[in-house]
Amino acid sequence: MTTEQVEEKEFQTETQKMLDLMINSIYTNQEIFLRELIANASDAIDKVKFQSLTETDILEGDSDFEIWLDIDEANNVFIIEDNGIGMTYDEVVENIGTIAQSGSQMFIEKLQKQEAEKEDAVNLIGQFGVGFYSSFMVAEKVTLITRAPKQDSGVKWESTGDGTYTIEEIDKAKRGTTIKLHLREDFTSDGDEIDLTKQHNIERLVKKYSNYVEYPIKMKFKEEDEEGEVQTEVKTLNTMKPLWTRNKNEIEDEEYNEFYKEVFKDWNEPLEVIHSQVEGLVKYSTLLFIPQQAPANIFAEDFNQGLRLYSKNNFVMDNCQQLLPDYLRFVRGLVDSPDFTLNLSRETLQNDKQLKIISKNLKKAVLKQLKSMLADESEQYKQFWNEFGQLIKSGINTNYGSEQEELVDLLVFPSSHSEGKLITLAEYVERMEEEQEVIYYVTGEDEQTVEKLPQMELLQEKGLEVLYFFDEIDEFAIDSLREYEGIEFKSVLRGDLDLEDEEQDTELDEDEAAELLTAIEENLENKVDEVRLSKRLKSSAVCLVSGDMGMSMSMEKVLQRMDKNMGQAQRILEINPQHELFNKLETIYNHQGNSEELAEYSELLYSLASLIEGFTPEDPVKFSDKITELMVKAD
Repeated sequence: MTTEQVEEKEFQTETQKMLDLMINSIYTNQEIFLRELIANASDAIDKVKFQSLTETDILEGDSDFEIWLDIDEANNVFIIEDNGIGMTYDEVVENIGTIAQSGSQMFIEKLQKQEAEKEDAVNLIGQFGVGFYSSFMVAEKVTLITRAPKQDSGVKWESTGDGTYTIEEIDKAKRGTTIKLHLREDFTSDGDEIDLTKQHNIERLVKKYSNYVEYPIKMKFKEEDEEGEVQTEVKTLNTMKPLWTRNKNEIEDEEYNEFYKEVFKDWNEPLEVIHSQVEGLVKYSTLLFIPQQAPANIFAEDFNQGLRLYSKNNFVMDNCQQLLPDYLRFVRGLVDSPDFTLNLSRETLQNDKQLKIISKNLKKAVLKQLKSMLADESEQYKQFWNEFGQLIKSGINTNYGSEQEELVDLLVFPSSHSEGKLITLAEYVERMEEEQEVIYYVTGEDEQTVEKLPQMELLQEKGLEVLYFFDEIDEFAIDSLREYEGIEFKSVLRGDLDLEDEEQDTELDEDEAAELLTAIEENLENKVDEVRLSKRLKSSAVCLVSGDMGMSMSMEKVLQRMDKNMGQAQRILEINPQHELFNKLETIYNHQGNSEELAEYSELLYSLASLIEGFTPEDPVKFSDKITELMVKAD
């Protein structure tokens, strides 16, 4: 070819605007250029394979499809080559010299806006089919050599991105495309400079972004042996066949386990695997894992939740939070859809209809798997619940309506009748007493503590089952849920239990003790809201309960630990009219009225009841002195 045959052309105006922004800007994620070029190479091979189905001679005897990477370290050049469809002279002009996209102007506007706002404009690349131009983020000059099938010659295209490019016909023996990047000196990745002439850096980027491209990505590695001779080894840098694209009936459990441990850096095997391939309005493959153990930081604000996104086996994004609700943040895995663009921006994700469909389906799949585990593998579900149950409860607490209905049957709790096992709400309702109208529950630290609570005495005597809530979030979730299958929840520590005790005539006692109770209430002004005779105590003398409305005392303690001042729960002091201590109070009042001694007893009763609830007396020293005085008097 002679120099007269070399043509110089100008870029389309929109193309030049975009190149100017790329060349003159500093981005934090320049490394994605390699993913874009590999994705283009893979697409080119896809096209020639498809065309060969009807044109058998198009392959020209070259059917071993490969993508080759190379480095010319001496000249600071990076090279990528494929044996895909290639391009003709006119196709190069059309596809490289211009942006053949109706949305190109929109792309430029978005790019300019993000640059003005100092945002990472790289997130737009790929959305408008301009992946090739990302080369100019890392290269001061780009050379493209290509030949389409059945062509007598190839085409050479070259540009420094300065507004023009040269194009000429040249000799090229084989079909496909070679791109040479004459590298800039300021290449960075996440703000750190990276040398693209080092093979280990290229290998890392391939594994990060293009590990599952279905064609081998090869590179020659040169190493010295023990005798100092240079040996050349060809390495395939990518895994190629993604596990998620294979038929799950042909995959062994060990393959899933090894994939999970390698990709998600977990020593343990997954508890459950969810693998599906969906065809329809939206096409996607998904591979999800439920871990055995929760990460230590799963409740931290900076926990990196979310799934990985792939588009036709090319890595798009990590930690996509939009695919699963927050209460399923424990799920690890990935979603691959040909409908995803290579660079989904966070803004695009919020409004992507296809992503919303996939998200809805994924949530259903995970919840279905958990319900199946609960029904068929109770021990396995118990293991899951111990690790992640609080997240399911948080979903109950922060959602309403249909979202709660999807989660409620996953709830399990220990109970007074479960003998150490966890039971569902459905199981509790199934064995409720015939005349029982509510679902009883009690909050506390552990089984031993709640079973000794005074408030439990009447329920224990009647043999009524009580759910045990040991997690801080339990009561908040149930308070949000309010009822199950039309049956309300009832705290043992709140309000009146509305249970008859045949041994007590509380109405008569209440009338007779009205003045005494009023006196005690006056002595505890600003400490309790009400003093009344108890219908739930059997052997204990006194207890504190909260009102039916508002927060409970257990909620108050949780909020205090969180440094959230939400006020104080209503406090109702209940006294057992059958206890000897009540007789003592009546005697004091009948002989002395509301005396100093009755006031001291009132304070002691309140302090004792507060201790049972886990509250420290306001004046521990004074409380200790009063107990000592009583002991001395008793002596």
